[in-house]
Amino acid sequence: MEYPQSLKILSLAEEDRPREKLMMKGKSALSDAELLGILLGSGTVKLSAVDLAKIILQDVGNDLNELAKLSVKDLEKHKGIGEAKAITIVSALELGRRRKESEPVKRHRITASRDVYEIMKPHLMDLTHEEFWVVLLSRSNRVIQTVRISAGGVAGTVADPKVIFKKALEHRACALILVHNHPSGNLTPSQADRELTRKLKEAGNWLEIPVLDHVIFADRDYFSFADEGIL
Repeated sequence: MEYPQSLKILSLAEEDRPREKLMMKGKSALSDAELLGILLGSGTVKLSAVDLAKIILQDVGNDLNELAKLSVKDLEKHKGIGEAKAITIVSALELGRRRKESEPVKRHRITASRDVYEIMKPHLMDLTHEEFWVVLLSRSNRVIQTVRISAGGVAGTVADPKVIFKKALEHRACALILVHNHPSGNLTPSQADRELTRKLKEAGNWLEIPVLDHVIFADRDYFSFADEGIL
């Protein structure tokens, strides 16, 4: 097969190089050939990785489903595609196939304090020491993730506001709910619980990540600051 002359990727404008383009404009801005070119990493003496990717795609009618059917040996028939590059392509397409087969994880939506209590049961039930958790929420109050912030002794644990809001920012949470357990079963919030809640609520307001509730968990019941109107 005769390949046309082509510019190398490094000679292209920065915004036209696939890696730089992905960083600047996002993955959806890239063509199939550019994405495949990133997987290839390099081309040949006469072809950039993107040009080589275009030739591979042309051979399957620019159909990614047909590309996914190719074996490592099939891909190695192209000049410039060795075993390592062929394995990379096959692996990436297999991951894509598995993603299509897997069901998206259903995110629970928080509509009441009872929802928080039920979600936290697997984490906090039967513990003999205190733990502090946050439930990170999306804009629609769906659970993004539950995160353990700290674990302590029988009488208390430390909840660092910097750690809490760092986690919220990392997961792009739009709101959060505080949760900690009382192994004793006493659901009355301590003065320290009240002060921490006030401090975290103020911090959340500044960061525009509101604290919607603070739930004290016990094996048989729970206490909600929001339900009691003391948040």
